Amino acid sequence: MENNKVRWYVIHVYSSYETMVKSNLEKMIENNNLQDYIFEIAIPTEEDIVERNGKRKVVERKKFPGYVFMKMIFDNNLWYMITNIRGVTGFVGPQGKAKPLSAEEVKRMGLEKISAEDFHISVGDAVKVINGPLETFLGTVEAIDLEKQKVKVIVQMFGRETPVDLEFNQIEKIQ
Repeated sequence: MENNKVRWYVIHVYSSYETMVKSNLEKMIENNNLQDYIFEIAIPTEEDIVERNGKRKVVERKKFPGYVFMKMIFDNNLWYMITNIRGVTGFVGPQGKAKPLSAEEVKRMGLEKISAEDFHISVGDAVKVINGPLETFLGTVEAIDLEKQKVKVIVQMFGRETPVDLEFNQIEKIQ
């Protein structure tokens, strides 16, 4: 092993092949006993409300279609095995060389759950939305759901107070 540091990497896959690639990766890990090298495979999703025929429906959407995220210890043998899985076009990085995500990118993409000890925001705190459709909006925390990693924030929108549900990684405390 040239680098025994566990990092998040991104692999590019054919559109709509994400789930198939994830299951093939899981089989590869099991068949080759790679549990000590590949720790997690993620396809981040978000809930979206869609209206069809006058009815509202909640659907799961992939946040990053065409990408699968892997928490692993990288080496050339793994690179070869992963890039030869059907549907994988390669790792994300310069000239297809795997480049790990920074800690800031991992946090922003919501790949790792934020523990209660690491979450230093409480009800009544003033916060700023740092990503998503309400980016730059300011608000006040009304409720926190540690289990679902969500907060209810009251923001000023069109001159009135509006409650919005946000994920932990979408807000930061205003000092």
